[in-house]
Order: sequence, then C-alpha cells, then structure tokens
Amino acid sequence: MTRGEEFLPIEMVFNPNWWHHAAGIAFDSAFYMDADTRIENDVTMRRVLYDRFGSIGMGEADPQPRPVIGSMHVAGGFVIPALLGAEIEFAVDAAPQPLPLKLTVEQVEALEKPDFKTTWPMKELLADMDRLEGEYGSVVGDVNTDGLLNTAYHLYGQQVFMDFYEAPDRVKRLLNMIGELIVDVALAVRERTGSCSISVNRMVERVDPAMFLHANCSVQMISPKSYREIQLEIEQQMAERIQPYGIHHCGDNLHRVAAVYAELPLAYAEVGWGSDAAESRAALPDSFLNLRLSPVRMLQRSPEEISADTEQLLLAAGPLDKVGVCCINMDHGTPDDNIFAMAEVVERYRGYGA
Repeated sequence: MTRGEEFLPIEMVFNPNWWHHAAGIAFDSAFYMDADTRIENDVTMRRVLYDRFGSIGMGEADPQPRPVIGSMHVAGGFVIPALLGAEIEFAVDAAPQPLPLKLTVEQVEALEKPDFKTTWPMKELLADMDRLEGEYGSVVGDVNTDGLLNTAYHLYGQQVFMDFYEAPDRVKRLLNMIGELIVDVALAVRERTGSCSISVNRMVERVDPAMFLHANCSVQMISPKSYREIQLEIEQQMAERIQPYGIHHCGDNLHRVAAVYAELPLAYAEVGWGSDAAESRAALPDSFLNLRLSPVRMLQRSPEEISADTEQLLLAAGPLDKVGVCCINMDHGTPDDNIFAMAEVVERYRGYGA
C-alpha cells in the first residue's frame, strides 16, 4: 500500500507552456534559481491547481509561502549536466535545455567528477537552503537529478551509444562518474529536505517522499542486452548508496527491459505509455507501478477515449494495491474534461478496492 494507506494515487504534471498560458509564469533562470521567485510561483501554482482541479484533490485553497528549493510542479533535469559543464538554455514557456557539449573522446576520458558544493548551480542552491532554513526553520522540495544516459548524451552526443560497442570501458567510466555525482547530489538534497525526486515525478510524494527516482528516459534507445552489460552494474552500485530506489521509464518499452530492472532492488517503476503493463507487472511483481497516460492523447483525444485508456491500464496492471496513475508534461490546450475523465475512472476503481 502507498504512503498514508492511499489506494490508487493519481498525479498530474503540466508542461511549462501550460503554466505560462494558465498562470503567466515565466520559466527563466529566476524560476529555478531565485528563492523569492520560486516561493511566489509555488504559491501561484498551488492556487491555480485548486481553482481548476480542486475537486479531484489538486492544489490548495489558501496556499501559504513555503521554503521551496526546487519546484514540485514541473519536471526538467538540468542540474547534473550543468555541474558537468553544460550551458543551460532557459525559456519563458519551456523546460530548461542543457546545450550539447560535444566533448571529444579525449575530453570524455579526462572528465572528472566536480565538487558539486562549489559548482553552479548547486553552490547557489545550497546557499539558498541555508538562508531559507534560517528564515523558515526548514526547506522543502528537491532538484531533478536526471539519469546516466540522459546526461551522457548531453555531454557526448550519439557517440555514447556507439561506445557501447566500440569502447565499453570508456562509456562505463563516464556513466560511473555521472552515477556517483547523481547520488552525491540526491543524498545531499534529501538530507536537507527529506525528498530527492518529487521534481522527477510528483507521484514520489504520494508513495514515499524519500524515494530516489533515476531517470531512464534514454534506456529505450539501447537494447536490454546493452543495458545489462553496461548500465545495470552501475545502477546496482547507485542503489546500494540510496534507497528506496525507483526508475522513471517514460519510453514505450518497459516490458522489454523489466526483467533486467528486476535485478535491481526496485521499489518503484514507471510504465511509459505504450508499454505492456501486464508483462511489466509479471516481471516486477513487488514494485509499485506508476501507469503513465499519454500527454499527446490527453491533448488530442476525447474524454471517452481517455477514460478507455485509463481503464485499459488499470485492468492490465494486476492487483492495484501497488499501482498509481499519472499523466506528465501535459501541454497548453489539454482539455480539463480529459483530466476529469481520467480522475473519474480512478475514483471508480478506488471504490472496487475499498
């Protein structure tokens, strides 16, 4: 059962362009790096969610300022690439984008783990934590720590995938270094706020706020064999350092790699839209499965189709005491009725489990 004995938790995360149109929020560097701006936007976002979706449990009627270090309402992993030297491009209506570094082979081989405590942006965020803790007595929220292959791709481009075959020792060294840095940052943040991955997927807050969620978006671009031979051991080492351990898999092929994921102490896995939920459950019988609806279908399809999508996933996922439903990164223009349709199906299935 999930935290607080919550049966079938549900979560919605909207894309920055939705927030920009719905609430006038700008996602420039101040949204992430200026404490006063973060706190002001956090209040606005909680109020907007309540005004539009309070009937399905979202937002707060009277949100008060809180000492937030990282937004808990949008996703976007730029901290780890930035620590490794990537320039970050901010936009008013889009998630931050690490610009490709295009490192040479020699630069990759010479790359060393930075001291995150003295490097932008963590140096500034840690200073913010100190100030907010002094003012409020505590700090909440966290930062998206991205994932091994995601970050490696920002640094090294498509050559990282070629190196799985041409230079496996080189790519193992790179991924090991990134993995150590990811866990270093996640542990440091969690020690201060109690969480480290709500900014990867808000469902973490409902399951276990202390959960570490590793972003495996790019694993869909490699074979299960390559994952097992190169990346699995590195994730096993990460999982030894930080528990509970979960995987964010937004690709449509979780079922292809789930049996390998099962070799991790995996408390949580995300079932990307298009994945076979039944096959994934068979491979991961003890893990919490977060069933992801398609934000594209949520934007383009009818409420009846969204209801059918939701029910299809729930019917395939097996016993529902370790299941949640979410839709992440919904765009501006997504009909509110589609969100209510998703929530209505979940509420009906909650009744079955009562």
